[in-house]
Amino acid sequence: MEEKTYIVTGMTCASCSAAVSRSLKKLDGIEAADVNLTTERVTVRAERTLPFSDLKLAVEKAGYGLQEISSVRNVSLDIEGMTCASCSAAVERALKKQTGVTLASVNLATNKATVSYDPAIIKMQALKKAVENAGYKASESQAVVNVDEDTRRREAALKEMTFRLSLAAVFAIPLLYIAMGHMFPSLKIWLPEFLNHHKYPETFAMVQLLLTLPILYAGRKFFTIGLKTLLKGSPNMDTLVAIGTGAAFLYGVYNTILIYGGDLALVNDLYFESAGVVITLILLGKWLEERSKGKTSQAIKKLMGLAPKSAHLLVNDETQDVSLEDVAVGDLLLVKPGERIPVDGIVERGQSAVDESMLTGESLPIDKNPGDRVTGGSLNRNSVLTMRAKAVGEATALAQIIKLVEDAQGKKAPIAKLADVISAYFVPVVIVIAFAAAGFWTLQGKEFSFVLNSFVTVLVIACPCALGLATPTAIMVGTGRGAQLGVLYKGGEALETAHHVNAVIFDKTGTLTKGMPTLTDLVSFGWDENELLGILASAESVSEHPLALAVVASAKEKNLKLSAVDTFTAVSGRGLKAVVDTHEVLIGNPAWMKENNVDFPGNTRLDEWSEEGKTVLLAAIDKQAAGMIAVADVVKESSKDAVAKLKKMGIKIAMITGDNQKTANAIAKQVGIDWVLAEVLPQDKGNEVDKLKQQGYVVAMVGDGINDAVALAKADTGIAIGSGTDVAMESADIVLMRSDLSDVVSALKLSKATLTNIKENLFWAFIYNIVGIPFAAGVFYYFGGPLLNPVFAGAAMAMSSVSVVTNALRLRFFKLR
Repeated sequence: MEEKTYIVTGMTCASCSAAVSRSLKKLDGIEAADVNLTTERVTVRAERTLPFSDLKLAVEKAGYGLQEISSVRNVSLDIEGMTCASCSAAVERALKKQTGVTLASVNLATNKATVSYDPAIIKMQALKKAVENAGYKASESQAVVNVDEDTRRREAALKEMTFRLSLAAVFAIPLLYIAMGHMFPSLKIWLPEFLNHHKYPETFAMVQLLLTLPILYAGRKFFTIGLKTLLKGSPNMDTLVAIGTGAAFLYGVYNTILIYGGDLALVNDLYFESAGVVITLILLGKWLEERSKGKTSQAIKKLMGLAPKSAHLLVNDETQDVSLEDVAVGDLLLVKPGERIPVDGIVERGQSAVDESMLTGESLPIDKNPGDRVTGGSLNRNSVLTMRAKAVGEATALAQIIKLVEDAQGKKAPIAKLADVISAYFVPVVIVIAFAAAGFWTLQGKEFSFVLNSFVTVLVIACPCALGLATPTAIMVGTGRGAQLGVLYKGGEALETAHHVNAVIFDKTGTLTKGMPTLTDLVSFGWDENELLGILASAESVSEHPLALAVVASAKEKNLKLSAVDTFTAVSGRGLKAVVDTHEVLIGNPAWMKENNVDFPGNTRLDEWSEEGKTVLLAAIDKQAAGMIAVADVVKESSKDAVAKLKKMGIKIAMITGDNQKTANAIAKQVGIDWVLAEVLPQDKGNEVDKLKQQGYVVAMVGDGINDAVALAKADTGIAIGSGTDVAMESADIVLMRSDLSDVVSALKLSKATLTNIKENLFWAFIYNIVGIPFAAGVFYYFGGPLLNPVFAGAAMAMSSVSVVTNALRLRFFKLR
């Protein structure tokens, strides 16, 4: 199965997206074509590779355009050594010869070359080398432009829309003033004498006609696209506007001709202001909608902006500033205070606090020391760090997060299918209703102007745009907000399913617990506790056993000085013997003490700690019992709070682990979990998820390891914590960038908030049309109510789309905790 995403142009409403999807699905081999109206993207899944030309032709037949998403990058180079036009021509030729370069333009006056190239084919270093081979020197300009095609396209579209709206408004205001002013004599609106509709009806009509023409030009896309899609058999919102305003305009032209023929009474039946003002109001709505839609992707744009454009490369202790594209795995990089970490890597030298808030949502900076991982895009706060690059380009965590969020925003939630089905039939039904209303009022004996008013108003007030925007805008804002705060949803389906979760299974090790042994208790028999811990840690310092590492780590936390070890012997499953500062040290289990003839006093702590799931080590110094220590995989600080919050939400909680029942029960008791599944083999974890699903639960599995991958995949919603393995995160539907389990609660609550927002959007979109269309058709008028004017219908239609997008934007302020 192959999946690829393309840009769709010319779409204005949900009917458009449905038409594009239908036309693509007709092609042989295409399994699915998910169209996102908000992002103007279509994701095509096919059994085999299909030529782009076939896809493009299918979309064009439906009345729209299809473009491939370009990976081209633009860069500006400073060129040294040019003195004349032949120099600039030589540099230009040298660059154009390079495979992967799509455009090269050299400006002699500024000594700059602008190059468009595909970084997958040619690297920046090769471009510089080509210039050098031509006899000149190239260096990267300070202003490096990373092409963000989507942003540039949106800005261009908004700029064009602003011009069209301004043009329409300049003529619509006087048009409305002239056409409607005489209807309100109490307002004493002044008009020049030559526009007196009683004395000069011909001039009155002609001025309105001339004022309407520029407005029609500003809104020409409604006619070109609307009529084209109508002829293709897939009418859209533009079709409704084109038919409605076109009919009003043509009726006005027809009456103007009759006025010039002597029928002066028709001066009161000119519908130019309806056509002109309706188009202007709809353009205003589209302009507001375009501005709002730009904000829906603000979170992802902020993430994109985190990546620095260059890095300080260390070569033989000398620093070179290089483009980020030229950084390779293994390179040694210098990161100064106040700069962003260029790529993912490991700290080699230095200590500093790093702000990872934009990636993980963690508000406090994290101290980084040699050996610690750092993530590209995070901010180095206060000291110089030297780091080794471990992941670059698309392999970095930031790039993967951006791709994950973009993919999520491009995929539909199941709830969106309802709007898609309705939108596919919506416009044809509205056209039928408009003609039916016109026919009904004609049979009722109403004059043509009344019939036309009803016909135009029905077409104008109907708004499939709001239906089409209801789901994708909320998903875009919701997933974007989650990404800002460290909760990553892998698609609309994950976002929606999480809303229904009523049972959560937690893996124990590394999920509820920290995943590493920690010294939790120490009892001394006659020794100073710190002195005893220092001796025991010294003995354990030469061991690689996880329990030994826990003892050494505890001593280091207390800044205890460790002594040298003279001799060392370890016996698997029993313990160790070492000589530290002339003392013979024994550490191990009771059997090891007995084997070495050490009498240990009875102590109830041994049984108590064992009951709590801790590993107990006995210690003897010079054949005398010296103390006891307990080591355990301790519970994370956030686990108990997260479990309590989930219970408060009415969610059933379970813990699953391969550990023994005693240890599992001890951990479960600490965090407040009643249902424990212990001694479960990795391959059986998925079966436990299935059992819970068979009982009717919607199950979320929270895990971090390879042995959780099957359970994560089988769960209705798999949640992987960010400190886990790549396999776990690949199998999951939601990824938590931090190891804080409170984010499980946050993920479910954000899902609920987003789904509530979608339902609100769909409700208002449906209710608007359910009430608006009958009102426009004259149903209320028939029973003695008012008749809606096309101008007010246009304003209402414009604002319906804006209200849906604005409601979705509220999610940007959602607080996760």
